[in-house]
Amino acid sequence: MAKTLILNIDRDDDFGRKAKVKSPIVGVENNLDAANKLGRADPEDSDLNAIFLAIATYDKLKKEGQDVEVATLCGDIHVGIKSDQILAEQLEIVMKETNATEAILLTDGAEDEYILPVIQSRIKISSIQRVNVKQSKQLEDAYYRVIKLLDDDKVKKQFLLPIALILLVWAIFAILNMAASGFGAILFTLGVYLLVRVFNWEKNISIIWNEMKSGLLTGKLSFYTYIVSLVIIAVSLFYAYNNTDFNTELLWVIPILEFLNHITWGIVGAGLLASFGRVTDMYVREKKVNWSYWIVPFSLFSFGFIASAIFESLYYSIINDFSIEPFLTPHFIGYVSVGILIAFIGAVTYHYIKDMYVLERHEKDIEEQTAKLLESTE
Repeated sequence: MAKTLILNIDRDDDFGRKAKVKSPIVGVENNLDAANKLGRADPEDSDLNAIFLAIATYDKLKKEGQDVEVATLCGDIHVGIKSDQILAEQLEIVMKETNATEAILLTDGAEDEYILPVIQSRIKISSIQRVNVKQSKQLEDAYYRVIKLLDDDKVKKQFLLPIALILLVWAIFAILNMAASGFGAILFTLGVYLLVRVFNWEKNISIIWNEMKSGLLTGKLSFYTYIVSLVIIAVSLFYAYNNTDFNTELLWVIPILEFLNHITWGIVGAGLLASFGRVTDMYVREKKVNWSYWIVPFSLFSFGFIASAIFESLYYSIINDFSIEPFLTPHFIGYVSVGILIAFIGAVTYHYIKDMYVLERHEKDIEEQTAKLLESTE
């Protein structure tokens, strides 16, 4: 006759922590003693119901003439990998001691049922019984599901991260006694977060962050040029804010154009410095020049001249009742012409250098293949 093991699971080790009972607990007398100790330590613990159900099931099957044994396995307070490993080890011990070939599994909640695959991989489970305290079943299930949900990395990033950002920004501005500005900062922070989520910029931000950490540890020039570039942009923003007239009587587009005109060359300077650091690091690391960055300074200078001319001319045009005269001045024509000329020179030289670079790579690949072929024939 097959021997059946009535298996009670205490995944978070209430018996060990509260009643100081060593597990595994094998046999009716040992389980009754453990139940009495836990009952004295914590009469409201639901594991009491589970262990008494296991004993009751043992008595019932014993009266029916079946060969049964009862055992309680205890895990660890840190529910998860550690507790499940402990349960698996204790199950192996109990199986050797009892020679059981199948098991009736008893649990006291949804949490314990996560151990089911571990048990099934070691012994056949003929039945699963769950004991519930009627007053706490729904509450326990809801609590455990919420805890498991909050433990998910995706849920943390989607829901907990924005809440954490709001609390941090709010706390900083509250400490500085700037409650009104704090509300605006919270909206700005959430806006940036939503833009990152919508355009899937998380990976790019992660790459930038990892490069900055790597630059700090390895002394890369790009790490410092990125920092200085951010400082340049920040200074440009403050300069533009202090030199822009935000008069509410003006048309809303006028201060925007003035603000953009003030930060244009700051963006150009920051971009040039950041790209210089990047190219230098690649040359030091790979001992070659990455010609794909050749077009960057031309594009940045072209953007600076053209954007500056457009923003400034639009500003004066709107102030003068949409006059076309600002677009006919030598300043506008000269800046736009210089911008177009720089972009043209950059595009032509870039494609020329690119063709030369591709040709050199192709010739180098042919030489390497020829050398390998000669080596193989020798």
